[in-house]
Amino acid sequence: MKPPYHITSEILELVSSISRKTGEVNARFLVNQNPKLRKQNQIKTIHSSLQIEGNTLTEEQITAMIENKRVAGPEKDIKEVLNAIEVYKTIKAWRHFSEIDFLKAHKLLMKGLVENPGKYRSKNVGITKGSKLDHQAPPPENVRLLMLDLFKYVKNKSELPLIKSCVFHYELEFIHPFIDGNGRMGRLWQTLILMDAHPVFEFLPFESLVAKNQLRYYKSLSASDKEGKSTRFIEFMLSMIDQSMDELLQSRGKKLNETERLEIFLESNDREFTRKDYLKHFSEISSATASRDLRLAVQKHLIKKYGDKKITTYKKI
Repeated sequence: MKPPYHITSEILELVSSISRKTGEVNARFLVNQNPKLRKQNQIKTIHSSLQIEGNTLTEEQITAMIENKRVAGPEKDIKEVLNAIEVYKTIKAWRHFSEIDFLKAHKLLMKGLVENPGKYRSKNVGITKGSKLDHQAPPPENVRLLMLDLFKYVKNKSELPLIKSCVFHYELEFIHPFIDGNGRMGRLWQTLILMDAHPVFEFLPFESLVAKNQLRYYKSLSASDKEGKSTRFIEFMLSMIDQSMDELLQSRGKKLNETERLEIFLESNDREFTRKDYLKHFSEISSATASRDLRLAVQKHLIKKYGDKKITTYKKI
């Protein structure tokens, strides 16, 4: 059964805006993707998603952990970050339509943090605000069937991925299939659903904006609960994605330096290449600038030079 929601004028406007910006990003961003920026965005995603759950570690500490450096902090917070790093490192391997992968991801994300990670709950759970019960999740005996229905919905190709991703996120929060880790799984799986339609979403840390608008995030969940449909939550999440697109496009307005150009080019080029190939990748730079970049790469032992003058070729070391 299709989860309940309706399309509002705000949803239509946001879908149109995001779709237009996705085209811009695909044209201007993916061709020259900066590995440094990708890493920074992944750090922001991990930091923001865990911050929403109360994790106290900073972006700087998470960066240090990715670089295998020791950091001081609460043992639980460190474990949460280490698990998240492992999950996001292999994000392209997870299949958004697979319940098996979904459970495997939860097992990795919550390893050492809960009993029986990767297993649906066998107890009743309720979400409280202060002393008041805010949401009573469905009974445990219904969880398996509800999740089967949700994954059937995910496989429905007639649904727009933008809306489908928001609906899945909301329904997962509503079903609350795990004792813990539901929020971070909802945000992870929303990214996966979006990535399947547009790979650029791997580089879009919309969780940062969700973390900054945490009160609105929970209010939209609560409003959707009261209305019995995910419409308000869809509106909220699409607004976060739209704003994240704006930030990403603004970041691409900055000019790349020679080090960043070399990182971008060499990441996707393992074969021999010429200066002409390099210029094709960066059409905005001059021949002299391309020569300087390649000379620098040779000096830094990033590439090896073969031949001379017109027959010069290069290969990544």
